[in-house]
Amino acid sequence: MELKGKVALVVGAVKGIGRGIGLSLAAQGVKVALNYFDWEESLSDMKADFAGTDHLILKTNLLDTEKIPGLIETVVNHYGRLDILINNIERGGWPVVHGPYAEDQWDLEMATTLRAKRWLFDAALPHLKASGNAAVVNLSSIAGIVGRSGPASVIFNDGYAAANRGISMLTETWARMGAPEVRVNELMLGIVKTRHAEGTRGWGILTDERKKAIVDHTLLKRYGGIDDVVKAIVFILRDAPFMTGSVIRLDGGYVLGGEKTGPMPDGVL
Repeated sequence: MELKGKVALVVGAVKGIGRGIGLSLAAQGVKVALNYFDWEESLSDMKADFAGTDHLILKTNLLDTEKIPGLIETVVNHYGRLDILINNIERGGWPVVHGPYAEDQWDLEMATTLRAKRWLFDAALPHLKASGNAAVVNLSSIAGIVGRSGPASVIFNDGYAAANRGISMLTETWARMGAPEVRVNELMLGIVKTRHAEGTRGWGILTDERKKAIVDHTLLKRYGGIDDVVKAIVFILRDAPFMTGSVIRLDGGYVLGGEKTGPMPDGVL
């Protein structure tokens, strides 16, 4: 996909990963609609970062699904089209932060991480189809694979893990619905800066021993950065025209467990 001149909607764009994706797309000539709802204190920095780009900042509570069609219509009315949806909305409560699991936390994680993504895709699909060459990227988490196990058990709640496993099912279903005009893929994130690592409330209260255990469990011996995510997003959009319904795991090898393979028996290559 040639990115220049395309129109993208990036949700969760006020800071962190969402803002980084939006800035990268804008730098490549994409017209970016940027939705946010909370983190109002980051809005002035967001506005400064996007100064001089072709952008539209919108404030919509995506938990109120009745407002989602209006968000999509605003973008299409402003730019005349929609080619890219970056489905970057999620909420995960850390067990180490919130303590005993509560029903309202479960509901919030499901509503944000799973339900909002679904209704965004539903409202955007007719316009993406009309583009003729469109792409959706669902951002998810390795919580959908590892759940509450290993060193990350202090990070991932049950509802968040279940919601992220659901995203992978939706990615496959939506790929069928969108084809051939719309490619739908998923970027499954591991421990990444501003999402489960540095720059989050939870990471700040972990002990050094817990942080080390998480990094040691990761084959590449570090957590990811926003730039790692941005590069993967650009690859999916620009350089993978034959890929749809796929899940790319961007976790530095965390899911593989951090254990090296044992020695091969003598005489075996």
